[in-house]
Amino acid sequence: MEQTTDKMLARKDGAIGHVIFNNPEKHNAVSLEMWDACERILDDFEKDGDIRVVVLSGAGGKSFVSGADISKFDKERGSMEAVKHYNDRIKVVYERIQYFPKPTIAMINGYCIGGGLNLAASCDLRFCSDKSKFAMPAAKLALGYPFAAIKRLIDAVGPAAAKHFMFTAERIDAEEAYRVGFVSKVVGEGDLESFVADYAGKISANAPLTVKAMKLISNEVLKDAETRDLALCDRLVDECFASEDYKEGRRAFMEKRPPEFKGS
Repeated sequence: MEQTTDKMLARKDGAIGHVIFNNPEKHNAVSLEMWDACERILDDFEKDGDIRVVVLSGAGGKSFVSGADISKFDKERGSMEAVKHYNDRIKVVYERIQYFPKPTIAMINGYCIGGGLNLAASCDLRFCSDKSKFAMPAAKLALGYPFAAIKRLIDAVGPAAAKHFMFTAERIDAEEAYRVGFVSKVVGEGDLESFVADYAGKISANAPLTVKAMKLISNEVLKDAETRDLALCDRLVDECFASEDYKEGRRAFMEKRPPEFKGS
């Protein structure tokens, strides 16, 4: 395991890259330093052609991410200038995850609170253990939430469920998170890691250029019509059909064998 800072860890398991929030004594509350380290890890994973899927998780077995580290608010968010700097930085990291060119999975085991909920909503897919709890407690802390974060939550669960999260600041359990569509599956705590590893492995075995195209085109679908880059969508599709992987996929189908995709 490669240690990037005391509070953030990166690990590569074959084609799967792991981003691990490592602040378990504070339920993986995130400081500005941790967000900066997260971005550096993502930069490395994007450049590494062997990494095809990224899994985000929290250390310690009690929390995914419980939000911002409130003990550092006086230093990191104690003035309007500091608040603006903090919000600008985390906006960049959330968008980095949301628009990351490789699939991202939030593996949630325990508390997923506040900024952790926004982090999970930035991921393409979310799976959780049956003990997980979810909440958006901003209304109990008098915090403001920006447009992008609220839109991300509404895109994930719809306006009514998002407003319940935001207005009441109440916690919901794993089954309720599944019912409203925030997570795609709930599994027993002991099975979560193996389930996510198997799921990520299925993705990583598929054609990387096709998966990338589907990810990026999906992001364009979610944008307002006037801001969509349809030329990009067309180019991504053309790249799939022009690839060696497309030839390999056809050969493998005819030869009745699993394809071996190279991402080229």
